[in-house]
Amino acid sequence: MASVHESLYFNPMMTNGVVHANVFGIKDWVTPYKISVLALLYDMTASKTTLPERRRLNKLILPLQQGPDLTLGQFLKTVEECCPQTAYAVKQRLQEMADGELKDMEYFFSTLPTPFTAFDSEAYKTSVVGLFMRHMLLAYNKLSFSQVYKLYKSLQLYYHCHYAKPADGRLSLPALVADDSDMDLTSTEDTVGDRIDREELDTTLHESELRNDNTPSSGPLSQKQAEYFLARQAYLLKNDENKALKPAALQEELNNMLKFNPDFAEAHYLNYLNSMRVQDIFLSAHCLLHYFDRLILSGNEGKSNGDEGYGRSLRYAALNLASLHCRFGHYQQADLALQEAVRIAQESNDHVCLQHCLSWLYTLEQMKGSDSTVLTEDSVKMAAHFCLPYLASLGIQSLVQQGATQGKTAHKLMDALKDTDILHWKHSLSELIEISLAQTTSIWRMYGKSTMALQQAQLLLNMSSLEQVNFGVQQNNTEAFAVALCHLAELHAEQGLYCAVSDILQHLKEQFPPHSQHAKLWMLCDLKIQFDRHMNEGKYHLAEPLVTAISALNKTEGLYRKAQVLKALNRSTEAYSVLQRLQVHCERTKCTEVVIRVMLSTAELHWESCGFSTALPLLLQALALARQHHLQSLASETILHLAFTQLMLGVPEHALSVLHEAIEPVLAHGSVMDKGRALLLTARCQMAVAGFRPNGQGQADFHLAGLAVDTLNEAAGYFSKLNCKERLRDVHYLQALLHRSLGQTSHCHKSAMLFRLLDQELQSPAPPVSMRL
Repeated sequence: MASVHESLYFNPMMTNGVVHANVFGIKDWVTPYKISVLALLYDMTASKTTLPERRRLNKLILPLQQGPDLTLGQFLKTVEECCPQTAYAVKQRLQEMADGELKDMEYFFSTLPTPFTAFDSEAYKTSVVGLFMRHMLLAYNKLSFSQVYKLYKSLQLYYHCHYAKPADGRLSLPALVADDSDMDLTSTEDTVGDRIDREELDTTLHESELRNDNTPSSGPLSQKQAEYFLARQAYLLKNDENKALKPAALQEELNNMLKFNPDFAEAHYLNYLNSMRVQDIFLSAHCLLHYFDRLILSGNEGKSNGDEGYGRSLRYAALNLASLHCRFGHYQQADLALQEAVRIAQESNDHVCLQHCLSWLYTLEQMKGSDSTVLTEDSVKMAAHFCLPYLASLGIQSLVQQGATQGKTAHKLMDALKDTDILHWKHSLSELIEISLAQTTSIWRMYGKSTMALQQAQLLLNMSSLEQVNFGVQQNNTEAFAVALCHLAELHAEQGLYCAVSDILQHLKEQFPPHSQHAKLWMLCDLKIQFDRHMNEGKYHLAEPLVTAISALNKTEGLYRKAQVLKALNRSTEAYSVLQRLQVHCERTKCTEVVIRVMLSTAELHWESCGFSTALPLLLQALALARQHHLQSLASETILHLAFTQLMLGVPEHALSVLHEAIEPVLAHGSVMDKGRALLLTARCQMAVAGFRPNGQGQADFHLAGLAVDTLNEAAGYFSKLNCKERLRDVHYLQALLHRSLGQTSHCHKSAMLFRLLDQELQSPAPPVSMRL
């Protein structure tokens, strides 16, 4: 529901266009830290800095002004990272005031060049810097002598405490402002009544550091600082979660805010986002309800109906609650919340809210496994009618996804995505452009076009975001990026590039921590890659424990891999039972890819009992399904199984002709394992067509035998890349037989020696070469 409360991510303090200006009743202070910022601005104009340093300092000004007060150590460290020379000058200026007398601080304020007193000032009077300097000068000039003296003593304490405890970089600031309740911009003298009023209003809040260090909270938080803190954390949670505060630290900060002002609605919403990070369903729902309760009770919700009233908050509250339950898989509760949102929206005649409800309705039906094509088409038509391009594009992308699973041709799906891309670029819908590219990557992989999938994934990862970049953060922690990176990892794993896979997965782990929403994507990807690698290397004892972990993330994938392990361990009866159960489940959920893979695995079980003729109907059915849904990769794999079956049935000529149909797409888009298996099968067919006999009897076609030798050498290269020793043993065995029949004694001895070494290393009886592909 990013579109429902999109403004809350970028500016959490905005609610229906109204800024909550007096949430805490805290006024801006004249603090030693603000004097340090003034000293920085003074030295930036007085000293000469290089252009890169000036740019870095200019980017630092706004966070320093709007952010919470820092200790002197933190402040100097931040400035030093941008320009060491300026940091030293600021330190010297503060030292002159702290080690000098009160007149030194007075002299600093009197000589401060401002846009209102100096015509040659670099700061324009209506700029951020100009307004800040004007505000500080007005506040300082309104202070009485006693207040100026207290400010000077606070400045001395601020400076000397930093050097009194050099090992402790975390100085507690509340002591500095404990006696500064007199320094109010609106008051020049201290009275008992005013002091009591200010003590009731100006409750000290805690702050986080400007930099994302997990240090204890300290110091007062003004209204602007509270707004800046919430805006920054909300933006980071949306665009780069790793740069935001840790969940526990952010929860502590929000609890401190809400302790002093429980009706601060935007803090409740940020609390809701933080709870979603750690998948806390109870606290998420609790904070979301509190957010809308406070929003409704605030003075800005004056109307009972309409676009900005009480009814609007109620229906969007129900809609957000429905999306929350959808995310956690509570479909019944989500359905009830959607019905409530639809009812309120119909009463208010809110077509936009109704369209959001319809979008979530077809999404909910898809999650349940029902056919939602009609609902989706209606949603697209209505969204286009009401000029809602975001919802219309989401609906078209959902239709494309359903069309891919229902066997629609690639050119129709790509044409639909092309039309939506035009809409995305026209309206600068950056998030939907990323989703479209990730979806295109997935579709090409499903069709077996790995090169095209790789190209689309790289295009997404190298695309510059169209969204405004705040706080120096690009949007790169969305689901689209996670999907693209997972595809990239699997494509590299298929080619045996496990070092690159390790780097990609490490980046995924850093970008999407285990508690984040999309962490399950890379977890499942990592487990599948590990499982396939162990199976290729023949380490079934290492692959078996991974089945449980895969099942926890995806039950279907877990069952399929459980059957693979059981088949590899020669527990055929158990494997057959699992495959039958999985096939029934996938036919009910219309998961065609897994149905085809189950049929291929079942055919392999028939091979083990020499039931090659029994396997043929299954393979033909699988081939028809693969071609119907345009799944080229699975169609090629099915053709390999058919060719192997024909070879075993004694018709190698037909098997070789069938192989020519599948070998080209396998070599172009297949994995290293598929290439090796295809070439090994081709060599065996060539040997059979050549009339080769293991016992040396009969006249062999030496030309085909020579081709078989070259094919086996190429297959050995692929298997070596994957460290697939069992397959290499088979290759060396066939090479030794071929070299012997061709009279190549030295090559025969070499192949026989390699076979012997692998056989001793594996310490397991080799399965009959004729019993597996």
